[in-house]
Parts: sequence; structure tokens; C-alpha cells
Amino acid sequence: MHILTITPETLFQALSDTTRLRIIRLLAMTDEEVCLCELVDVLLEPQYKLSRHLKVLRQAGLLTFQKEGRWVYHRLTAEPDYRQQLYALIRSLPDPDNAYSTDLKHFENRMAFREDGRCRVAFVSPHR
Repeated sequence: MHILTITPETLFQALSDTTRLRIIRLLAMTDEEVCLCELVDVLLEPQYKLSRHLKVLRQAGLLTFQKEGRWVYHRLTAEPDYRQQLYALIRSLPDPDNAYSTDLKHFENRMAFREDGRCRVAFVSPHR
């Protein structure tokens, strides 16, 4: 197994974007995996934009993914240990404009469309 070495600069550059930080915060708060269509509905961002953000987060070693048929599920990378400390810090960030709280509420609404814990419905936007 090849282990990717990530520089601190790459890691923090990946976290310097608001949308990418929202994705990481959401996954850190819920400890869930998420597919792209769920993120589109939760964050109200275009699919192409979120695909690029997910790629950056994967390249920075923050996300892993698992493909199941046409669905691709993204999850926070647990190792090495410093990532858990990073996720704890991200969870504790202030939320002055309630953006993170809104994302979490939208995520909880979107999870209601899962079947057997898996996404089976593309692009629902239940909060629109």
C-alpha cells in the first residue's frame, strides 16, 4: 500500500476555501460518509464545483472514497492521528452566521432520503 505524504502547506491550502471547510466541518460533525449529490443538496453548490473541491480535499489527504455502483461515498481520512486533532479544531470553530448549523440541518433532512443507510436518490434539495 502506497502512503501519500502530504505537506502542511497542501493541507492548509485545501482548508483555505470556505466551501471545502464547510465540507470538512460537515463530515467532522456527523462522522458520516456522503455522496456528491447529497453535498449538492446540502451546500446548494453546483455539482461541477463540488467535484473540484472534493478532488482538492482528496489530494490533500483529507478524504477517502468508496465506489458502490454509480455512487461514490466520501469520508474523512482518519490517519495519521493529527487529523483527529484537526477535525476537533474544525468542529470547534465559531459559527457567527450560522452557515455550519444550516449545513447540518440540511444534511439531516437529506439523510432522510437514504435507503438502508445509502444514497439512492440523486438531487432532492428538500430544503428549497
